[in-house]
Parts: sequence; structure tokens; C-alpha cells
Amino acid sequence: MKKTICGVDVSKAKLDVCIEPGHRLTSFNNDTAGIAELAAFCREHAVRLVVMEASGGYERRAFVELWEKGISCALTNPRNVRRYAEAMGILEKTDRIDSSVIARFADAKNLGPTPLPSRAQQRLKALVTRLRQITDDLTVQKQRRASMFDSTEMRSSVDEVIALLKRQSRSLEGEIASMIDDDPLWAKLAETWREVKGVAGRTVARLHAELPEIGTLSNKAIAKLAGLAPIANDSGKRKGKRPTRGGRAGVRSILFLVAATAARYDKSLADFRARLVAAGKEKMVIRIALARKLLVRLNAKARDARAQYANAT
Repeated sequence: MKKTICGVDVSKAKLDVCIEPGHRLTSFNNDTAGIAELAAFCREHAVRLVVMEASGGYERRAFVELWEKGISCALTNPRNVRRYAEAMGILEKTDRIDSSVIARFADAKNLGPTPLPSRAQQRLKALVTRLRQITDDLTVQKQRRASMFDSTEMRSSVDEVIALLKRQSRSLEGEIASMIDDDPLWAKLAETWREVKGVAGRTVARLHAELPEIGTLSNKAIAKLAGLAPIANDSGKRKGKRPTRGGRAGVRSILFLVAATAARYDKSLADFRARLVAAGKEKMVIRIALARKLLVRLNAKARDARAQYANAT
């Protein structure tokens, strides 16, 4: 191996660990005390990089706290690790086996550290995530109320929940807007994005929170990061359909909605959609193409805004 790597398989309660080379296996609790023990274990064995899968949020505490203790960490895609295991003939799957596979995968791919987001970035993402959850809950409660035809008492109960969720939603929107306004770069990006009709406050917040790389990557790279880039599927003379795959689902979903709205007001987007319709493209293909075109435009605006901000400071 090129360097000593610690693979970590994360679950709600445990961190199963394997250091390669050497195949040193152990486990720690997935809490602050267990993470401190893991950090000491890594120092003892001169670990250069700790690698864990992005597993729905259970990895966040370990990732942040290890970085804060000076241990370099990287996040990787679970699907890629599993396919690597199968390619290497490892069909068994246990937490310990997975931790070893993660370390070997990181070495084979020569993974580098995943930068730790700033405190402000972490807080913004948490606020935006909570706002999205509350918005989803509001939708569910409104649907439940609409189905209650014969119970005033039950409708009153649902109304109380809706009122609470609306208050929390307004409070979160205010905190998010204040965070963006208070950061000069974020405010500059927000200003330039809002020049596109259809891009409102929630879209700006989602882009800041879930796609912080925007404006720093090429158009092709940012489209791939959002899961809006077509993947080549050719072999010999066969030219297969080029699907989109992977990427950040939250960003992609909001871009679908915003692109459809923006196309009502922006002639270039409307004409682009009309050409696709005339060419007989499927509805989903049109949605993806519109979202990608919008993202490329926002990426270009972000790139210009970042350059202006850098020159001004």
C-alpha cells in the first residue's frame, strides 16, 4: 500500500475499524469518547488517512471530530466500495470485512482527504436540512387535514401542528437569510443568482448548503456532481442511451423545479425546451437537459461573482 489507511465502517452505535497494511481490526463506540479512542488508535499506528462511507449521516460526528483532532479524513461512496469488493471477489459482507475493503479501496483509488466544511457551512447545511424536513412535514399535515371531513376535533389538532411547523419554517428562513446576508461572498453569490427569474431564497440556500463547490469547478464537473451529466454507454458500433446517475439528489430535485419555472420567463431556456420537444425527446430527458443548462448558467455566474469578490478583497 502507498500509505497507512484506516477504513471505518460506520453504524449508528459502532465504528468498525481496520488499518491496512497489517489488517489490524477493532471497534469503537460511535460517540465522542469512542471517536477520541479511535483518534489515539490512529496516532499509535501512524495512520495517514481515515476513510469512511457516506452512510446517511451516522458518519458526520466521527468525520468532524476526527478532523478537529488533527486526523485527516475522507468520505467515499458506498456503492463504489461495494463494487470494488465484488470486483476483487469479496462477496461476503460484514462490518469488519467492509472496514478492510474501505481501506483497500481508498489505497487503490489513491483517495485524498475530504476537506472539513467551515463551522458556518456546517450550520447552514443543518438549517437548510431542517427547513426541508419541516416543509415535507407541512405537506403531509396539510394532506391529512384535507382528508378529515367529519372530525372538527381532529382538524383542530392538525391545525395546531401546522401552525407550529409554519412558525418554525419562518424562523429557519430568517436564520438562513441572515447567515447568507452576513457573509460577503455568500451575499454576492445570492445577488447574482437571483438575477435569474425563478431563483428565489430557498434555491439560493440549497445551493449554498448542498453545492458549495459551485463556481469553483468546470461546467462538466459541476453537472456530474449534481447527477445531471450524461454517462457514456457506447460499445463498438453501438451508441447507447446516455443516462444520468449518482450525484446529489437534493440539488438535482430543486434544479428540476426551478428550471421549469425559469423556462416560463427566460426566452433562451424556453426556446431550448421547444427545440427538445420538437426533436421528440422524452419528458425526463427534457427535464434533465433544462436543469443542466440552468446549473451551467448558475455555475458561470458563481465563477464571475467569486472572481469579482476576490479582486475586491
